[in-house]
Amino acid sequence: MKQLSIFLENKQGTLVQVLNLLKEANIQIIASTVADTAEYGIYRIICDQTEQAYLILKENGIAVNLTEVSCIELDDTPGSAANAISQLVEQGINIAYLYSFLFNGKGMLVYRTR
Repeated sequence: MKQLSIFLENKQGTLVQVLNLLKEANIQIIASTVADTAEYGIYRIICDQTEQAYLILKENGIAVNLTEVSCIELDDTPGSAANAISQLVEQGINIAYLYSFLFNGKGMLVYRTR
């Protein structure tokens, strides 16, 4: 699965600029997360038109990367994520970051390895 990693300055209006560009292109955000530092944030997005979103953001001067991530579909029950992550750890897989969301009644665990 491909994810957009968008680098945003920590100043008013940068996130809404990205969201408006995607809205104007009729691109649906399926999942997103923000990680921030003092100077910038990384806005990670899973969307329905990843390649088109990437091009639109680049054309508008937004710093964006396409990143390969893995995704595990989980039952929407307590402990499903713990079980899945335990299996990854047992296989020696080192997770750099992860986030989750619900989609069509299933839990989706998105992660990137080191």
